[in-house]
Amino acid sequence: MKQNRPPKPDRKNLHAGSKPPGKRSHGKETGGKGARGNSLKPKSGRRSGGNNASGTESLLLYGMHTVRAALKNPNRRKIKLYVTENAVSRLGEALLASSSVEMETRPARSLDQLVGAEAVHQGVVLECLPLDTLDASELFNLADAKIILVLDQITDPHNAGAILRSATALGVDAVLTTSRNSAQETAVMAKSASGALDLIPLVQLRNLSKGLQELNDMGFTSIGLDSEGPLVLEETLKESRATQVALVLGSEGKGLRQQTRETCSALARIDMPGPIKSLNVSNAAILSLYVVAGHLRASSR
Repeated sequence: MKQNRPPKPDRKNLHAGSKPPGKRSHGKETGGKGARGNSLKPKSGRRSGGNNASGTESLLLYGMHTVRAALKNPNRRKIKLYVTENAVSRLGEALLASSSVEMETRPARSLDQLVGAEAVHQGVVLECLPLDTLDASELFNLADAKIILVLDQITDPHNAGAILRSATALGVDAVLTTSRNSAQETAVMAKSASGALDLIPLVQLRNLSKGLQELNDMGFTSIGLDSEGPLVLEETLKESRATQVALVLGSEGKGLRQQTRETCSALARIDMPGPIKSLNVSNAAILSLYVVAGHLRASSR
């Protein structure tokens, strides 16, 4: 998705970052390829706040991978970088120069006060705005995608971030979520995603089933993961002869909602030979994505 990522909609605020003191000023932003969303058109921001000139509440992102990816993303609106002297060299002068973000050097204990002593900030904290989200009008841009991941009301920011990280690592083209009752962009989610928030397109849908049906009509095989699925995932992929897959994951506990299940082309389960037949949703995501990616590689030979 050409992406600006979300000034995310007013959803449940999952773990908002604390706000740093001091004057805020926007720096000029340049970025390179690989920045999130190069193929989809961003939508205007939706989140309200009033903490800066744009009226959008800012975030404090932390951690080397997370901040580096945000600095490289031309669609990420940066406000100020707080960094220890040791971390400056780790980020690299070239990256700092190209991002043109205002920078302030602080001792590590000062960064602890910004994001909390338990946050593993690695000497870098970036104040920035949430990325702009994409919506259903952008689905047509995914016509040539191979793997799309669909998340049905996954609200935990740790799980959502870990899923985005796995999706990015395994070459997923885009992630679709519900615009309500889903994890919002927060510092916790960004840290769990380890930079993936700025790398993978994210589309938020008001009506997930309708969006899923659009993907079906575009030629995707939509497969919902369900522990009671009639076939294991490998067999489902083989029988469907899928060349484009929309993999659908439900929330922990509730699983897929009924309408989502009914819209999927097929339901499938992960083969679990041990006595425990279910996995944490982020673990199920990486395992099933690995299977799907392997199937598509094999079918393209």
